This record gives sequence, structure tokens and C-alpha cells, in this order.
Amino acid sequence: MLGPRPHADRLELALSMLRITIAVLIFIHGAYRAIHWDPNVTGFGEWLGSKGFPQGLYWAAAVTIYELIAPLFILARRLVTLACLGHIVIIALGAVLVHYPSGWFVVGAGRNGMEYSVLLLAGLIAVAWAHAPRAAITK
Repeated sequence: MLGPRPHADRLELALSMLRITIAVLIFIHGAYRAIHWDPNVTGFGEWLGSKGFPQGLYWAAAVTIYELIAPLFILARRLVTLACLGHIVIIALGAVLVHYPSGWFVVGAGRNGMEYSVLLLAGLIAVAWAHAPRAAITK
């Protein structure tokens, strides 16, 4: 036996804390890049172009704008699953293209690894699943 289940109100509060924290972290990431557009978005776009993404600057701008708008939907509990799915794609690509080559650890036993990306992905998947429309889950 695993023991008693947590109370529903605590589950709701825990999920809200996770949802809000993830949304704020992603928003801050995009806001910093937007505030420091050049060199951050420009450099990001050039890097994307070097990785084979056509029109890298436009992709970088789109990711930055998405990181500013989609977290607002997550915070407002509107289109949460859709907003999370977009971030899942962005973070998964970043994990593979940027962080995976550096290994697992962000700090300590390594530098710039993918452990933080995996944590964000797990949180985004949990929030997306919890907010998925009931019809999408039962089919």
C-alpha cells in the first residue's frame, strides 16, 4: 500500500504552483532575450541559421515572442495545454541542439547540460496533461 492520497485541494495548489513557476521562468527567459534583442535574438537567429534553420532570425524572433505570450495564457489558465505543447517543442529542440552536447549537468559535474531542460519538460508535460480537455484524454 502506498499510503493515503493527498487531498484534492493540495493537489490543485501544487499543480498551480508548478504551472505558475514554469510560466514565470519561461517568460523571464523570453523577456531577457527581448530586452537585449541585439545581440541575443540576432545571435540566436544566426546560430539557428548555422544549424540549418532557414530564416534563423525569424525563428529566433518567433520563439522569443512565443516565450512572452504563451506563458500569459498558462498563467491565465487559457489554452494551457496548447501553450505547453509549444514550449515542449521549443525546449526539446533546445535540449537536443544546445544542451545534450554538453552532457547532463548544468553546473557541478558539468556545464550547460540538459538536466534543467528535462525538468522543465517534465513540468510542462504534467501541466499540459492536467489541463488537457477531457475529450482529448478519453479518446
